[in-house]
Amino acid sequence: MSNELELIRSLHNPFCYDHPIQSVRVIETHISWILLTGDYAYKIKKPLDLGFLDFSTLGKRLAACREEVRLNRRLAPDIYMAVVPITGTPEAPRVNGEGEAFEYAVKMRQFPDEATFDRLDAEGGMTAQHVEAIAATLARFHLDSCDKAAADSPYGTPGAVWKPVAQNFAQIAPHLENAADRDLLDALSRWSESEHARLAPLMAQRKQNGFVRECHGDLHLGNLAWVDGRLVVFDCIEFSPALSWIDIQSDIAFFYMDLLQRGHTDWAWLFLNLWLEQTGDYEGLALLRYYAVYRAMVRAKVAAIRMAQLSGTEREAALKDVRALLGLAMRFIDSLHASLSITHGLSGSGKSTVTRSLMQTPGAIRLRSDIERKRMAGLDALTRTNSGLGEKLYTSDATRQTYERLAELAGTLLDAGWPVIVDATFLARWQRDLLRETAKARSLEFRILDFPAPVETLKSRIQQRAREGKDASEADLAVLRHQLETAEPLAGDELAETVNSAA
Repeated sequence: MSNELELIRSLHNPFCYDHPIQSVRVIETHISWILLTGDYAYKIKKPLDLGFLDFSTLGKRLAACREEVRLNRRLAPDIYMAVVPITGTPEAPRVNGEGEAFEYAVKMRQFPDEATFDRLDAEGGMTAQHVEAIAATLARFHLDSCDKAAADSPYGTPGAVWKPVAQNFAQIAPHLENAADRDLLDALSRWSESEHARLAPLMAQRKQNGFVRECHGDLHLGNLAWVDGRLVVFDCIEFSPALSWIDIQSDIAFFYMDLLQRGHTDWAWLFLNLWLEQTGDYEGLALLRYYAVYRAMVRAKVAAIRMAQLSGTEREAALKDVRALLGLAMRFIDSLHASLSITHGLSGSGKSTVTRSLMQTPGAIRLRSDIERKRMAGLDALTRTNSGLGEKLYTSDATRQTYERLAELAGTLLDAGWPVIVDATFLARWQRDLLRETAKARSLEFRILDFPAPVETLKSRIQQRAREGKDASEADLAVLRHQLETAEPLAGDELAETVNSAA
């Protein structure tokens, strides 16, 4: 690697570039060097063969550079500019110069180090609005920009999923000396093996149904940034198709896990709910805890390897990280308190506002009738259908199908161990009974969250919501009048399960 080290030293010279620069700063990772020049950054791959990646020849590095640009332009087209040749010699290189290339680099627009979300979070600059933007961007990415794996491809099969999971445990184990640490790792390994066997049919079905896609592969806070008021998602995995052609639930599991590791339980629930509302991938949620454990073990492996290379207080800090990640993974193993809550209230009574808070703290998966009704019709949540009472999406048949779908989804989520809140008016007794039976058939807790509100307040909120046009609900004052005339009040036997939740 002597030529490459000479190249990196030489590239500190501003005259090696075809644009003016003041200085060069180098960031080194285990597989690359990134040269920061001010306006642009250049990423050069190390000539390595680590088994899971192979950059050992110039041709392979060129191919990897091209893949990096192709993949990352899906999410960061303004950042990833081109693959540029490095010509001349290691002692006198020229970036994007004339002549035969002896090395290649990915040219990117440089953004401030402090713009990445791991830095923003550490400095208290990350907000719920950022989480909303991330959820929306990743949902669009997974739905529209990720190619689906071919049915006969080797990716996303249960065997392909298990291989890196098993490797993590095998690679962590030699670094753990404490018996309690080894016991935790063994418990996680046994659980993962058991869960994999249980979920293997679903994994295979997911691939057949097109949920294994060419994803990002490394979605943690350090690979997301806020630049000039916009989200930038960068540094997709380009070196291993097996790590990027994955189930979309595995892709989001890293970000979900990362938020939890950093103590943002409410944001983890917020992200998950908003991503699910846009993708509709509720059935896939049965896999999320398995993948979250896998992602925690990826990070634990990195910390364990780092620990082996350190001594003294630095080694103790790395060991603390390993133990924290083992503890986080054990939280995923522990079953959540699955339960079912439904709302009850007229349009404008504050159901969606309150359930948005409840879905974050204490945490639950929220299903909204307004969104699922439109999803069943192939429509975006904010699409305005201009349907009148009893028309199009709002016929009695469409309403029955919507509530039956809500019950079906709630049952699927409850079976996977998740707490659920269903946000709908539930003004008819049969609608409430349908969801009650969904919970009781599973011997789970059932609650009705009641939202009483004055009529004038309802009218004001409905008119305000219509002016803003930012909500899936299309209820207007005519709908409210109909609801007031036809609503079936809670019966005596229902009141025992009812909680006043007035907004």
